[in-house]
Amino acid sequence: MNSNDFKEKFLHKMDHNGHRALSVVGWTIAAICIGIAVGLFATGFGLSMRYVISFREAHKWLIFLLPVGAVFITFMYKQILREKDSGTNTVIAAIQSDEHLPFRLAPLIFIATLVTHLVGGSAGREGAALQMGGAIGNGIGRALKLNSTNKKTMIMCGMSAAFSALFGTPMAAAIFSMEVVSVGIMHYAALVPCVISSLVARYVANYFGLSAEIYPIDVIPKFTIKTSIMICIFAILCGMASMLFCTMLHKYESFLSEKVSNPYIKAIIGGTSVLALTLLIGNQTYNSTGSAIIMSCFTGASISLGAFLLKMIFTALTLSCGYKGGEIVPTLFIGATLGAAVGQLIGFSPALLAAVGMGALFCGVTNCPISSLLICFELFGYEPMPYFLLAVAFSYWVSGYTGLYRAQKIVYSKYRSNYIDKKVD
Repeated sequence: MNSNDFKEKFLHKMDHNGHRALSVVGWTIAAICIGIAVGLFATGFGLSMRYVISFREAHKWLIFLLPVGAVFITFMYKQILREKDSGTNTVIAAIQSDEHLPFRLAPLIFIATLVTHLVGGSAGREGAALQMGGAIGNGIGRALKLNSTNKKTMIMCGMSAAFSALFGTPMAAAIFSMEVVSVGIMHYAALVPCVISSLVARYVANYFGLSAEIYPIDVIPKFTIKTSIMICIFAILCGMASMLFCTMLHKYESFLSEKVSNPYIKAIIGGTSVLALTLLIGNQTYNSTGSAIIMSCFTGASISLGAFLLKMIFTALTLSCGYKGGEIVPTLFIGATLGAAVGQLIGFSPALLAAVGMGALFCGVTNCPISSLLICFELFGYEPMPYFLLAVAFSYWVSGYTGLYRAQKIVYSKYRSNYIDKKVD
């Protein structure tokens, strides 16, 4: 090799390394900006949610406004968004195929979710967070005139930041946005930006007093062949429960849409259904997020075996008729109550089974085993690791190709190394 060739190769390599260094610096700055912007927005949303839920609990009569709330949300979306909304599916589709993700989705889902919880709809908050974070990330990407590939990374950064700020699990949040889009492959190019935005958003939320939930597990039985078999059987039950929940959500929504074409009538039917079921139950245990019930699963409270099924019904009725929020907190409610009830029934640490149930149900409905494991570690600690590992693995396997998000793609089969590339059922 002559000196000129060597010089050319050296300069090319230096140029390549220089571009890579600039890319790292640029994405670090962008991720910090998204972490701060989304962190502030999500923190405001989280604190507003706390106030709205406490206000509703102090004014029980607000439950009678359920039909009014559904109509109001439907009106807002038709007037402002002016296009078909499919919740978190919109964000996932924007990452997969450049579908339009309007910035106005962020304030819209913010207000609509607060209204849902003010009147007592059964929904979560993290689904709204993913939509807000994705819309803000995409908006910043458009403002910076980024290409479509880089805008997708900005959307994932926004999703990670919002999830981290609200849920208090930065590790899981960083991975979730990369894992949820396509089951079987992960968008590792977004890893560093997602990690940075997730950590920054969590710091912002913590600074303003939006602390993470802590769930204590008082008794962790020794991991033996017997206990591992028990966890595997319970995880299979959780996988089946996740399939039931997703099927209920999708089938009832499709049924209602087929039978009722007018969105306002659909909203009235849905709101009235949730109200009637609440009055029939005689309390508001299954309305809103149900965070207090989730916590009670770890403090020795008696949990009915039918609680998880009632939460499924309440949530399906709520989210199928126009209310906004999300499915993740209801999923955790279902997993926690199922685990605590089964634990009390068989005499096996109800708190541990509640934690296992939360992780296994989350995995079953999202098809995200790595994120599910990280959530378990961040919420409950590392000591019960073998139980979480088994439960998440079996739930992922049993839950098949169902999922909360119809835009999600199953790229590789769950049962063999085959490329299938299909949407979830």
